[in-house]
Amino acid sequence: MNCILLPAANFSLANALIDAPEQIEHINKILGAQVGDTLKIGQLGGHLGTAIIDEMTSEQIQLGNVQLSLAPPPKLEVTVVLALPRPKVLRRLIMDMTALGVRDIVLINSYRTQKSYWQSPLLARLDEFVLEGLQQGVDTIAPRITLQKRFKPFVEDQLASLITNRAIVAHPYSELSLGQYLQQHSAYYSALQPQSSLPSVVCIGAEGGWIDYEIELLAGQGCQAVNIGRRVLRTEAAVNALLGQWLL
Repeated sequence: MNCILLPAANFSLANALIDAPEQIEHINKILGAQVGDTLKIGQLGGHLGTAIIDEMTSEQIQLGNVQLSLAPPPKLEVTVVLALPRPKVLRRLIMDMTALGVRDIVLINSYRTQKSYWQSPLLARLDEFVLEGLQQGVDTIAPRITLQKRFKPFVEDQLASLITNRAIVAHPYSELSLGQYLQQHSAYYSALQPQSSLPSVVCIGAEGGWIDYEIELLAGQGCQAVNIGRRVLRTEAAVNALLGQWLL
């Protein structure tokens, strides 16, 4: 955790209360903080700032002199449409995308998504993973996450409304590379809008990627297939490699 995020209910005037066991353990064992020390904190959905530890017990930490004056960092102007991955990968991906600042995440079914993934208890814990990502990335605004269990209806009826300029679909067998794609749209760059050449939607498959039928449906909605090299990457690597473009 690079900051401690608390819900609005835990704040009262210039005071705040930490009562989540994971946060208390982190403050004690990782930070080694003591009464009088300053912590980086934030209010979920609000601002970031600092507070001073007034009192510590095994069950709660009282904070005083709370000052929340810093706005959270801006979101990346991108929606990630991600084929629901294996449960053990889901936590890491939600954390990473949240820490990177992705604005919207759509978890979607695909041919290579096993039906059992949709019954995973981890889907009920997405808020936990988002909180971990926010505390890692020092942010307070959670991404919007939606679940879409039907691929074709989503692509044909809803995807177009998410595309504000362009869209890409990661596909290792595409002839067009991401670098070539960005060069083609470099004319859109400007000093005031440095991200304007980047697409507003990125579609990323599960392990094994998209099948041809899915690529064709996505292409029908204006998604340009691009590769990020000839290596077939794990989903985590592909997500971070692609989203790195928005951080540059």
